[in-house]
This record gives sequence, C-alpha cells and structure tokens, in this order.
Amino acid sequence: MAVDAAAETLKGEMSGQGWQVDPDDEWGIAVITTVGRQLKLRREAVGMRAGDFAKAVGYGEDMVYKIESGKRIPRPEYLDKADDVLGAGGLLSAMKEDVQKVRYPKKVCALAEMEAKAVEIGLYECNIIAGLLQTAEHARAVIGAAQPPYSPDDVERMVAARLARRSVFERVPAPSIHFVLEEAPLRRQVGGTMVWRRQLEHLLEVGQLNSVSLQVMPTNTDAHPGLDGRIELLKFSDGKAVGRSDGLFNGRPVSDPKQLRILELQYGTIRAQALPPRESLAFIQKLLGET
Repeated sequence: MAVDAAAETLKGEMSGQGWQVDPDDEWGIAVITTVGRQLKLRREAVGMRAGDFAKAVGYGEDMVYKIESGKRIPRPEYLDKADDVLGAGGLLSAMKEDVQKVRYPKKVCALAEMEAKAVEIGLYECNIIAGLLQTAEHARAVIGAAQPPYSPDDVERMVAARLARRSVFERVPAPSIHFVLEEAPLRRQVGGTMVWRRQLEHLLEVGQLNSVSLQVMPTNTDAHPGLDGRIELLKFSDGKAVGRSDGLFNGRPVSDPKQLRILELQYGTIRAQALPPRESLAFIQKLLGET
C-alpha cells in the first residue's frame, strides 16, 4: 500500500513510453509544449541528432520527435535520462514536477485534487468496484472493456491516473473514508480468476486500515436509494462539502446545503442497510475462499 511501492509496481507494469496530452487541458498542452521545446533546444545545443539521442536514452526516434513537438508527455525516467545524456546538470530532471501536474486527464486531476483535500469521503458503487479500491490489473481489465475501445496508450494513462489517486490512503492525518460496494461486482471475475483473487485480497487489506470503513450491500436485500447509481460525498476542513449522485440533480456535482442533505440522507440509508464493516470483510474473505 505504500505510495513508493505502488509507483514502482506501476512503472514495471506499463509498457508505453509516453502519454498523450489531454486535448481539453489548455494549460497542460502549454506545459508539455514548453518541456518538449526545451528538450529539443538542449539536444541541438550539444549537436546530437534525434536518432543518436533516441539510442542513448533507450527510446524510439519517433517517440523523441513526438515528445519534442509536445504530442507526448515524457515519463520521469525519460527526463532523467535526457538530463544525463545531454549534461543538463539537473535542469531537465527538474521539469518532472511540472510534468507530474499534467500527466493525467484533466477531469481525473480535478477529482484527485478534491480527494486530496477532503477530510471525509463517502462512496457508494453499484456496478463496479470503486476506482480508489481497484488494483492495476483489475483497473486495466475494466477500462479495456470499454466500447468503442480506448487505444493502448489511453488505457495505460487511465490506469496510471486511477492508481495515483490511491495516495489519499497515505495522507497524514488520514481522511475518514467510507465505501459501500454491491455484492454483484465482487463476484464478477473481471480479468480472470487470479486478477479477481488479487482484487479481493486488496479489498481486505484496505478494509483493515483504521481510516477506512468498507461495507458490502448484499444482493438479496430490499430496495434502497442507491439503485439509481453511484453516490459520492466529499467533506472539507472548512465545513464545505460537495456531492454527486447518478440519480439526482442530473448527475451534476452539488454543493447547496439542501441538496447535500438529500445525498447524505440517501447515503446514510444505504450504509445502514449494508452489512457492518466486520461482517463485510468476513463476506469478502468467504468469497476468496470459494475459489
């Protein structure tokens, strides 16, 4: 669960060499264009051709041109290798901080930013295992099942963004996080038996954190307010809050106190109807033992 360990795992699992720039992120495009221009200027300043540079850093020549033209987001290791090969004295490596801010899709960054500031997070998922709880393999299988399909590059970028959000579990002080998951997605063997088993094991690990409450909504139960879809509530230290429900307010985020009270009422009812945390973990353990 450590952030550094998760980052190393992600680094080893991802086969692509660069991410596409989010076309809706104007600031991100400007940052990546500037980074690419600086890389090109530095390379030309030392008299190195793109092909020779590509071999030196271990990347394809086509990828070098795409990064230098601002069409691909360079990975941190690319900037480190470029800094070393071009003798930049740390100037190119220093750009990793700016690149880090724009490497993920704009909408995901906005969500991650809110989660990073929240002191309490409440989430009900009806059709999938919550993104914050997904393993890399599970996330890849879920995202890869989309139709029309995403490109391999987009899939890996979305997986990276989803895993990066897990840093919320490492915050100090930790936020209070409550999850309610439906039984059906827990039984769906997404990605195959071994991927499914690792996902269940991960749920047990996260569910035992002091800051996390994980509950399961049995399939064999009465109707409840979550049948219309996903519900999410985030509360902040200044007393403000934001929430969203698939079935209310046209699915848009809301911050009006009256609308939030409705979401809180629905979420509270769902939590009361779901299995208690201890019974929920025992239920997940039972599922794991059935394989």
